[in-house]
Amino acid sequence: MATLKLAVVPAKVAKDGTHKIRVAVGHKQETRYIVTRFKIESLSHFKNGQVVGFPDASLYNVKLRNILNDYQDRLDSIKFPELYDCGQIRDIITHSDSISSDRTFKAVADRYVRELIEDSRSNYATLIERNCRYFCEFTKREILLSEINPTIINNYSRFLRNTKNLSETTIGMMMSRTRTIINKAKREQLVKYDVDPFEFYSIPSALERELDISVAELKIIRDSEPKRKIHVISRDLIMLSYYLGGINLIDLLKIDFRKTDSIEYIRTKSRNTKQGEKRISLSIPEEAIPIIMRWRNKNTGKLDFKYNFSYSNFNRYLNRGIVSLAKDLGIKSKVVYYSARKSFVQHGFELGVPLEVLEYCIGQSMKSNRPIFSYLKIMRKHADVAIRKILDSLK
Repeated sequence: MATLKLAVVPAKVAKDGTHKIRVAVGHKQETRYIVTRFKIESLSHFKNGQVVGFPDASLYNVKLRNILNDYQDRLDSIKFPELYDCGQIRDIITHSDSISSDRTFKAVADRYVRELIEDSRSNYATLIERNCRYFCEFTKREILLSEINPTIINNYSRFLRNTKNLSETTIGMMMSRTRTIINKAKREQLVKYDVDPFEFYSIPSALERELDISVAELKIIRDSEPKRKIHVISRDLIMLSYYLGGINLIDLLKIDFRKTDSIEYIRTKSRNTKQGEKRISLSIPEEAIPIIMRWRNKNTGKLDFKYNFSYSNFNRYLNRGIVSLAKDLGIKSKVVYYSARKSFVQHGFELGVPLEVLEYCIGQSMKSNRPIFSYLKIMRKHADVAIRKILDSLK
C-alpha cells in the first residue's frame, strides 16, 4: 500500500543552508520525494511532520496539509497501485493535473485515428479506436504513457482473454495495436522507457488466413456470366485486382484510368508508415481493359459503380456479393476480395516468380532477412514480365 507523509531530507541542503519540505512517497519498500515550495531554515523547525518554532509555522502547516490531502486524493484514485513501482506512483500523482495532455495513451490513439481517417484508412482506424476503448476500460481512466509497464501489458492481455472473452487471434490484434500506439509515442518523443512495456510480452503470430483460391476456381469466376449487378461487380473487381498485381480495393478505387496503358500508385496502407515513397508502377494487361472500360467514369477516369455510400459500406457490400457469387458458382473455398491478392502471390510463387518481384507487384516491403535484395532495383519491366507469366497460366 502506497503511503504519503511530509518529510525533510537532511542530506539535501540548499546553498543558502535551508531545507525544502517534501512529500515522501513510500511504496514497495522504496521512497521517492515530491518537492514543495516551502522551506525551513533549520532542521529543528520540523518535527513529526509539522513545522515548529517560528511565527508562520501554523500557516505553513495548513498549506502543507492541503498539499498532502490533494496528493492523497490523487493516490486514492489509482485503481491498481500494486501494478506500479514507487517512481511511477510519484509520477502519476504529480502529473494527474495534466492528464488531458498529449502524453496519455488515449490522446495518442485519438490523434492517430484522426490521421488514419484523413488518409482514408477507416477500417484500420476502427481497430485502433476499438483497442483504445478496451485499454481505457482496463485501466479505468486515461493513463499516462509513462505509467505503462510490462506488468500492465501482461495484465491487459489477461483482461482481453478473461474479461472480454476474445479469441487468441483477436487478442494478438489488440496487443499489436497497443504496441503501435506506444511506438508512435516513442517516435514522437512523448515518452522514454528504461524497460520497454513489451519487453517480456510476445504477441502471438497471426494464423495464416486460407483465402487464396486455385487457378481452376479463379477461372470459374472469370468465365462466369452472372445476371445480378452485384455479382457482375464482384466478378470484375476480383479479376481486376488479380490482373493488376493484387491491388487493394482502396487503391484501385482511387486510380484515374483515363490513361489506359499503365498505372502508378502508392499503397494507402503504407503511405505514412514507411520511409520514402514505395511507388508501384505497372503496365495494364490487355485482360484488364474491358473491365476498366465497363466501369470507368468518363469525367473522372475512376471506376464508378453508382454506389453512393461510404467506402466502408461499399467494401462490405462487395464482399457480401463475392461470397454470394462464389456460392452460386459452387466454389467451396472461402472467397473475399482479398483472395485476389493472396491468389496472385500464391500462383506467382508456384510458377517460380522471384519473391522480391511479387513483393514489388503488391507493394509489400522486402523482408529484412533477405538483405541481398536491398541492392536490387525492381522496376516495372520485371513486374510486367511476372504478371504476364501469371496471367498466361490462366489461358
